[in-house]
Amino acid sequence: MAFQPNSTVKVLDPIRENYDNYLLIDVGSNMVNKKFSRDLESVLQRAKDSGVQKIIVPCTSLRTSKEALRLARIYPGALYSTAGIHPHEAKSWEDNYYDELRDIAKNPECVAIGICGLDYNKDFSSPDIQRKVFELQISLAKEIKKPIMLHQKGAHEDFLRIIKTHLPLELPAILHSFTGSFEEATDYINLGMYIGITGGLCKDSSGSGIKKLLSAGTLTLDRILVQSDSPFMYPNARAANLTDALKSSLTQRSLGFLQRYCTFHRNEPCSLPILVELLAGFIAKKPDEVALATSINALKIFGMS
Repeated sequence: MAFQPNSTVKVLDPIRENYDNYLLIDVGSNMVNKKFSRDLESVLQRAKDSGVQKIIVPCTSLRTSKEALRLARIYPGALYSTAGIHPHEAKSWEDNYYDELRDIAKNPECVAIGICGLDYNKDFSSPDIQRKVFELQISLAKEIKKPIMLHQKGAHEDFLRIIKTHLPLELPAILHSFTGSFEEATDYINLGMYIGITGGLCKDSSGSGIKKLLSAGTLTLDRILVQSDSPFMYPNARAANLTDALKSSLTQRSLGFLQRYCTFHRNEPCSLPILVELLAGFIAKKPDEVALATSINALKIFGMS
């Protein structure tokens, strides 16, 4: 007697189940942070389960640049590293750092220079040394012909002046975890830069920040990258300044990853689907279109397969 399938039994098709995932690339997750030291394997598996195919680990010091490269070699094709000195760490610069960063950056697992730039909001390093170290890293990026990941807070005029002295950059430049103003972003976009969007999108209630950029159409999909910036920048899907219509458009699958595994104290890359859905709501696009476009941007910029 031939077997007759029971129509009441739900058969799970793993390929069909995977259709629920977006195609995502996280261009900024701080996997070298000590908050991930005990369960990194689980964090990366959850990221993969949520649809995050690749993660770039941005660096802020010589030590983290070396550590990120080590992780990228342990998880080839999943993790990639950068090499750079954050403006907060500029005071640590020594004469041998340029050569050491160059040696790290020449490795195929390292896809960018940075995070580098200027930050006058906090007095961790003097403005003079910040400017010197920033210029050296721009020169390094141009020498090895790799993208540069940038940071700017409270130093827009000096930052823009330094960038313009090196034009044409002839390499992709990305504003990491951008939280600046509409006017600042417009200057960067006009210079051909890319803007990295994080869960800070949920907190923006300034009326002149990232939401205005999106609603005005100044920041278009071809200039957007998405990043969890974990363990920071938790995308608060319950934020009071998000509309009920936007909240109701979020999928239960994406909310599940966010609510089960992420907190204000430790965000994870698996929160990226929610960020993409929120972003899609602000620009009136489908989430899978946003996910695909930002992933294509990342693959093109960083030369990843």
